[in-house]
Amino acid sequence: MNKAGPIIIIEDDIDDQEMLTEIFKELNYDHELVFFGDGVTALEYLTETDVEPFLVLSDINMPKLNGMELREKIINNEDLRLKSIPYLFFSTSAEQKNVIDAYSRSIQGFFIKPNDYDRLKRVMVKIVEYWEECESPNYIKNAQ
Repeated sequence: MNKAGPIIIIEDDIDDQEMLTEIFKELNYDHELVFFGDGVTALEYLTETDVEPFLVLSDINMPKLNGMELREKIINNEDLRLKSIPYLFFSTSAEQKNVIDAYSRSIQGFFIKPNDYDRLKRVMVKIVEYWEECESPNYIKNAQ
């Protein structure tokens, strides 16, 4: 996990993208936001660039390649797996089957998208601040 890296947001709903953009602007985090409307273009970006993201926020229900399928491809790709990128699901609902499937794919978090702007902002603060404090194998300070 690259704490200075971009936040990848895979979300096909333009209104949600705009709301997240506004929230991150208000929070004044240094992370660039990179949006993708589907899993295929997100996977291409992750595999074809040298970018090491800070974290990935992914919707589950998306066109072309859904969030579960994308997560599976990421953990089966050795280069991506070794980057230790936190991968979190951010969905409008949490059916038990989806939550079980997500955690069976070593997901690092499953969150329901609040409809309320202030609640969504509070969730984003918790997520970003947690991962900013968390250590990862590739970025441990004073590693020997």
